[in-house]
Amino acid sequence: MSERSASVERDTLETRISATVNLDGSGEAKLDTGIPFLEHMLEQIARHGLVDLDIQARGDLEVDAHHTVEDIGITLGQALARAWGDKKGVRRYGHSYVPLDEALSRVVLDLSGRPGLEMFVEFTRARVGDFDLDLAYEFFQGLVNHAMITVHIDNLRGRNAHHQVETVFKAFGRALRMAVEYDERMADVSPSTKGTLSD
Repeated sequence: MSERSASVERDTLETRISATVNLDGSGEAKLDTGIPFLEHMLEQIARHGLVDLDIQARGDLEVDAHHTVEDIGITLGQALARAWGDKKGVRRYGHSYVPLDEALSRVVLDLSGRPGLEMFVEFTRARVGDFDLDLAYEFFQGLVNHAMITVHIDNLRGRNAHHQVETVFKAFGRALRMAVEYDERMADVSPSTKGTLSD
């Protein structure tokens, strides 16, 4: 099996971002984004997804974090899409339930080749520290659109907003890990009866 890794750079008037992903990593994360809470969430994807992430970002944080968070999602989505290539040998579908104390979230995803995000999370407050929780949706929307995957995210219960969002990111990491897991029986076969997941 060839190495499943990729690097992408995105340079706009609002942000400058580089993202490297290794799908067959050990959960290591090297992050420098200027947004500590987002880095904490990206660490959850890496650790629980067993993917290595290296994301470096500079953005117009003097305005707010919106452009930077969204563009990190876009760039990471592009890197993921390049890393898994034609998707031969992957399991394609992934799902996970993750609890954290009183909070419980479910993420189900499909490396479908079609972007779609259904995210139902009613956060109990608008911010965790300085982080606007609306940006969690913007991150996943950017990632989904550019990774070309279908993702369903549901927070089933929770009172603590930090716990709610953390269970979402952990569950996404574990669902991603399941979906990209290599199965030798599928090594030369597309996980679709159409014969391709690129269209």
